[in-house]
Amino acid sequence: MTQITLIPGDGIGPEITEAVKAIFSAANVPVTWEEENAGQTTFDAKGELLPATLLASLEKNKVALKGPITTPVGKGFKSINVQLRQMYDLYANVRPAKTTPGITSRFENVNLVLFRENTEGLYSGLEIFDERLQIADSISRVTKIGCEKIVRAAFEYADRHGCKKVTVAHKANILKHAGAMLLSVSKEIAKDYPNIQMEDKIIDNMCMQLVMKPEQFDVIVTTNLFGDILSDLCAGLVGGLGVVSGANIGDNMAIFEAVHGSAPDIAGKGLANPTALLRSAIMMLHHIDLKDYAYKIETALDATLAHKEECTGDLGGSASTKEFTQNIIAKL
Repeated sequence: MTQITLIPGDGIGPEITEAVKAIFSAANVPVTWEEENAGQTTFDAKGELLPATLLASLEKNKVALKGPITTPVGKGFKSINVQLRQMYDLYANVRPAKTTPGITSRFENVNLVLFRENTEGLYSGLEIFDERLQIADSISRVTKIGCEKIVRAAFEYADRHGCKKVTVAHKANILKHAGAMLLSVSKEIAKDYPNIQMEDKIIDNMCMQLVMKPEQFDVIVTTNLFGDILSDLCAGLVGGLGVVSGANIGDNMAIFEAVHGSAPDIAGKGLANPTALLRSAIMMLHHIDLKDYAYKIETALDATLAHKEECTGDLGGSASTKEFTQNIIAKL
């Protein structure tokens, strides 16, 4: 049995977490859950956003599944997600986007994975505000080792999964140092993977190409801010944030998460769609080498998504969260 830290989160988090637990139980997945929460709910109950018990659990188990978390707004709190990524050097934010039969989108045959550098760039927290002049400076800190780690992760993924191409998205034409570093590192690392084509695209052209012909891309790698923007764009190509998975992966820890919000307006109403968290849990099973269980659950999920009437309202059906969950379980 593998023990996993489970972070239910806020809003609809506990509902979609229970759905994943029920599906894992029905599929006899050999994992046990150690539940520890974070975010607004924990702050209200305990006065802390990131309890020490959660951090201890993460450091012990090294793998976690996380529901959507709310960071209190307007109170000076740093994003919990950003804190966890920087605290444990979870430098690779990995976001697959794949067309699924039954899920309405404007495109067919999209099958790409985005690797976003997760710990530096404009999210480094290096900000200066001049009160007198009313000038705000945000420093984009990009390091060579940071670029090397994320680019190497992208090429390694492409190599393992038989992908033909890695696309590097950058702004080296304007950002002469911060942008150029990613590009130069990518060209060096590409030499170690002669069977994989490397191309680079300036970020604005990259956005245009993604919304015109997304099927041309396999693996995309980029810096933190650009990756944050592109990852949601890519989700939009295949049905939105409610149906895509996400992972934050470092050398010693991995946190898999639903990337959508906590949707407090529908919490407790049985309307939540657990697909994003379930797909993240499937990614987690691949990560801990329980691939047979991953394929089994993924097949049942895809078979359910193919029938709109068996899905939740956001997917065009009328099923509740629990009914959708039971429809998946029936197909295991």
